[in-house]
Amino acid sequence: MKPINVGIMGVGTVGGGTATVLKRNAEEISRRAGRAIVLKMAANLDIARAREIVGDGIEIVSDARVVATHPDIDIVIELIGGTGIAKDLVLTAIDHGKHVVTANKKLLAEHGNEIFARAREKGVMVAFEAAVAGGIPIIKALREGLAANHIEWIAGIINGTSNYILTEMREKGLPFADALAEAQRLGYAEADPTFDIEGHDAGHKLTIMAALAFGIPMQFDKCYLEGISTLTAQDIRYAEELGYRVKLLGITRRTAAGIELRVHPTLIPESVLIANVNGVMNAVLVKGDAVGPTLYYGAGAGALPTASAVVADIVDIARLATADPEHRVPYLAFQPDRIADLPLLPIDAVESSYYLRVCVVDKPGVLAELTHILADESISIEALIQKGSERDGQAEIVLLTHRVVERRVQSAMARIEALASVTGKVVRLRMEALNG
Repeated sequence: MKPINVGIMGVGTVGGGTATVLKRNAEEISRRAGRAIVLKMAANLDIARAREIVGDGIEIVSDARVVATHPDIDIVIELIGGTGIAKDLVLTAIDHGKHVVTANKKLLAEHGNEIFARAREKGVMVAFEAAVAGGIPIIKALREGLAANHIEWIAGIINGTSNYILTEMREKGLPFADALAEAQRLGYAEADPTFDIEGHDAGHKLTIMAALAFGIPMQFDKCYLEGISTLTAQDIRYAEELGYRVKLLGITRRTAAGIELRVHPTLIPESVLIANVNGVMNAVLVKGDAVGPTLYYGAGAGALPTASAVVADIVDIARLATADPEHRVPYLAFQPDRIADLPLLPIDAVESSYYLRVCVVDKPGVLAELTHILADESISIEALIQKGSERDGQAEIVLLTHRVVERRVQSAMARIEALASVTGKVVRLRMEALNG
């Protein structure tokens, strides 16, 4: 049977890993796909560098449009990133009848609806397992393995940079800036780490998973984002004293009022498995009504783990092209005419539990003022500790609340901060038990 010819656009870490896996495991891949898969062409502005990465025997061009339109290329792999030229090239490839594999979560989260519609119109496939959690097969799990389930919620550690920083802060007591500098020194964080530490990367991945879980369009613009740059080692230490770990979680949950879509630092009970995922590793916890909670853990980035997902997508497309391409799994798991227009909830309508830290003047009656405000807002306290402050005449009060709608907490925080006995802003972190 005629081989499937593949072309890569953008030859970097993942492109090199993809070339390595395709060559090293060529026989095994052929057995799984039903025919040979051949890396025929690659596009990169630095041709000499691309040649070093992918090796000999592959045509290298500087213009990615050549790959996107070449008549001998069956599957185009987009590894350029971003939403500018990458979007144009993906749409061009689709218009030329090419199947597309991409690791570009930003592109899909922001323009996936348009790309999938064009692919359906042209009768080609778009595969994107590598766009979420690197080598963890979470896309296939949501689209296929859990297809019998009514997905209730997803909670994921889906950014390795942030998880590494939080692990260093907890284990070594480092301030955020020092932990970030260490992550940059080791190559886990970019020179400009904003995309990772402020939750944008996790938000893109969560947007994709929510669409797959609940049959809704991609709506990244409605995802609530809150990063880790304002976290202190002090709050991480207090959380641990109370039996919790702090993780940057992407959470999406189906509720009667609509869909939650939020990324923020979250307190998780230390006994929960996902609370013990450390370093640069990723994990996604999915709760289905039939299967219960299922945990997916592994490397969320890196050349070979991500290449594993890229090549798995190539194999899937080869199988479908070899068999019956009309009977494929829908891009967002649900049939296109069954995508639901469910509302996405604003963050003030989300219900959660909370960690609140308040710095106060150390004098009688202050705690009573705080508890009065919380009671007035119908906020119930689960636990409370009081700590002496490093500043003379001041103390810190740390509260854990029971579940409550966020707008009540926001109102209570504003009232607490207005008290004469309170110094500075209230520190607020959300908490999730992740047990039902």
